[in-house]
Amino acid sequence: MRVALAGNPNSGKTTLFNALTGANQRVGNWPGVTVDKKEGILKGHKEVIIEDLPGIYSLSPYTSEEIIARNYLLEDRPDLIINLVDASNLMRNLYLTSQLLELNIPMIIALNMTDIVEARGDKIDVKALSKSLNLPIIEIVASKGKGIDKLKAEILKVNPKVGQAFNFDNKLEKNIREIEASFDGKVSPRLTRFFAIKAFEEDNELIYKFAGNRLSQDDSKNIAKIRKESEEYFDDDCQSIISSARYDAIEEITSSVLTKAAPKQSLTDKIDKVVTSKIWGLPIFAIVMFLVYFLSVYSNSPGTLATDFANGLFEERIIPGAAYFLDSINVNPLVAGLVTDGILAGVGAVLGFIPQMMVLFALLSILEDIGYMSRVAFVMDRLFRKFGLSGKSFIPAMIATGCAVPGIQASRTIESERDKKITIMTASFMPCSAKLPVISLIAGAFFPEHRTVMSFSFYIIGILAIITSGIILKKFKELKEDPAPFIMELPEYHMPRPKQVLRDVLFKTKAYIKRAGTIILLSTVVIYILSNFSFNLQLVEGESQGSILGQIGSFIAPIFAPLGFDKWEAGVATITGFVAKENVVATLGVVLGVGSEVTEESTSLLAAMGGLLPSQLAAYSFLIFNMLCMPCFAAVGAIRTEMGSRKWTLITIAYQMGFAYLVSLIVYQLGRFFLYGSFDLATLAGFVSLAFLIIMLTRKADTHRQKASFEKSIA
Repeated sequence: MRVALAGNPNSGKTTLFNALTGANQRVGNWPGVTVDKKEGILKGHKEVIIEDLPGIYSLSPYTSEEIIARNYLLEDRPDLIINLVDASNLMRNLYLTSQLLELNIPMIIALNMTDIVEARGDKIDVKALSKSLNLPIIEIVASKGKGIDKLKAEILKVNPKVGQAFNFDNKLEKNIREIEASFDGKVSPRLTRFFAIKAFEEDNELIYKFAGNRLSQDDSKNIAKIRKESEEYFDDDCQSIISSARYDAIEEITSSVLTKAAPKQSLTDKIDKVVTSKIWGLPIFAIVMFLVYFLSVYSNSPGTLATDFANGLFEERIIPGAAYFLDSINVNPLVAGLVTDGILAGVGAVLGFIPQMMVLFALLSILEDIGYMSRVAFVMDRLFRKFGLSGKSFIPAMIATGCAVPGIQASRTIESERDKKITIMTASFMPCSAKLPVISLIAGAFFPEHRTVMSFSFYIIGILAIITSGIILKKFKELKEDPAPFIMELPEYHMPRPKQVLRDVLFKTKAYIKRAGTIILLSTVVIYILSNFSFNLQLVEGESQGSILGQIGSFIAPIFAPLGFDKWEAGVATITGFVAKENVVATLGVVLGVGSEVTEESTSLLAAMGGLLPSQLAAYSFLIFNMLCMPCFAAVGAIRTEMGSRKWTLITIAYQMGFAYLVSLIVYQLGRFFLYGSFDLATLAGFVSLAFLIIMLTRKADTHRQKASFEKSIA
C-alpha cells in the first residue's frame, strides 16, 4: 500500500512524516531531478509505504516541486493521500485540498496544529467540515504526537473514501462539464474533471503530455471556444476564473465550519512588531547571528572547549599511541608515517571540530524550528530589493550556512530565471559548516582574543558579497529582469522541538563525519604521498618543498603572492580546498608537519602558521579568498544540475574565482598601504582593482545588443 503525504510548506509535514515512519526512512531523489524524495515505512506495518511529497501550495505548474507532486499523483496514483491541513490557516490550505479532490484518489485529511486554533479561541466544526468534503478528518498535533494513532488506524482501513470535488458557479460548472465530455474515453474516467479544469486553465503542457494526441481537432476547437466565451462572460483570464471560483467555494465552507474568536493580538504578532520592524529587524538579526557564532567558536564556549578536548585527545593519546603500536610491531616507517602524520593528522584535524559543528547545527536548527528564519528572509527582502534582488534569494543563502549543496538546490523554488541564476552564482559565498573549521583555525591562530568577531565577520562578508554581486550581475543583459515578487508565509512562533532539533543535528553531523571518512581520508593519503615523494619517485627527506606537492605548490605560489600568501603550503591547501573545504585544515595538518597539533591553542601550530602567513592581514586575506572562491566539487555538481548548462556552470566558477581574487587583492594591498605605508606594483594593482569594482557597481545596465555579453566579459 502506497500512501502519499501532501501539504503546504510549514504545515508540519516533515514532523508528521517522522512521527509515522520513525527511523524507517530513506532519502533519494525524484527520477530525473535533484529534489529530495523521502520514503518511509509506517511504524509496525511493513506493507505500508509513506511517500513524502515536496511541500506545495497547489498543483499548478509554477515550481519544480509542484510539477513533481502533480506528476507523481497522476502517473503513479498512490492508494491513498494524506492531505495535511494547517488548521490555523484553514482557507489557504484547503486550496490544495480542492485540487487533490479532483484526482479521485482516496484521501484522509490530517488537521494539524489544532492546539494553535484552541489557543486563539477559535473553533472548527470538524464533523461539518468532514461532511462538506465527504472525507474522514483526523485532528492531530504532529509536534506533540497527538492523534497519530488515530491517523494510523484510519490509514489501515480497507476502503478510505473518495472525496466530493467542489462545484463552481453555474455558468462555469456548465462549461467545465462540456470540456469534460471532450476527455470522455481519452483519459481515465476518474480524471476527466481534473483534465477538464486543466484544459480550461490552458495548462497545455500537461494536456499534451497526458491526452494531447487523443484529442481531436474538433475537441481542441471546442475547448478553445469555451475558454474564450468564459473569459468574455467573467471578464477575466481562465486561470484567475478558476482560482476565484475555488476560493469562493472554500470561503463558503470555511465560514460555515470556522468560528473565530474576537480578534486579539497574539504573542507572535507582538514579537513580529519588533523582530520584523524596519528599524530593529536588521540589528536583531545581526545580534542573533553574532550569538550563534559566539556560542559556537568563543574560547570558553561549550563547542570550543569540547573541540580543544577532542584535539588534545588526538595530540596526546591517539597519534602517540598509534605511533607506539606501529613501531612495536615493526611496521615500515613510511607506512607508519602515513597512518600517524597523514591519515590521523589530516582526518583528526577535521574530526576535532565536530563539537563546534554540532553546536552550530543545533543553534541554526532551533532558529529554524521556532519560526525565526522565515522572518529573516522577510527582513532581508527589504534590503535585497533595494539592490535589485528578491528576498527569495536569501533563503538559499541561509540554507547554505549549513551546506552549500542544499542551499544551491533551494534556488529551484525561485520563479524568476534571472533571480535563480544570480542566487546559484552567489549562495556559496556564505560560510558553510565545512568552512567553519578553516575560519576557526585561522581565527584561533592569529586572532585568539577576537575569534568570535573574526568568525562573525565572514557571515557579514558573505551577505555583502551576495549584495555586491547582485548589483554587478543584474546589469548584464543576460541577467536583466525585474526581481520577482516575494510572498512568504510567516508561521506562528513555537517552542523548539527537542526531537526535531536532535534529529537534524545528528543527520548533519553524520554527513560531516562521512565526508571526513571518505573524501578527506582519501585526500590526506594522497597529500601525504605527494608531500613525501619527488617526481622521480624518490623519498624526500627533511624539507618537503622538493616533493611533488612542494613543486606544484611552488609553481602556483606566485599566483597568490599579491594576496599575501606566497608559501607553497598555503597554495596547496587552497587548491585541495576545492575538493572539500575541510581539506584546507587537513592539508595544513599534513604539510606543516605539526600532526594533530592543528588546534587553536597549540604553540607549535602558532609558530608554524606564523611562518606560513606572515601577518594577521595576510591570514585574513587567505580566509577571504578561501571563503569566496569556487566551492567544493559537490556544490559545483549542484550548480551544474540547477543551471542545466555547462556554459553557465563555467561562468559561475569563473565569476566566483575572479571575485574572490579581486576582493582579497583589494583587502590585502590596501591594508598594506594604509597600515604599513607599503607601495609597489601589487599595491597599484589593488587600487586599480578597487576602481574596477566601483565602476562595475555604478555603471549603467546593458540594454543594447552590441554591448559586450556577460560571457565575454567573464572570459
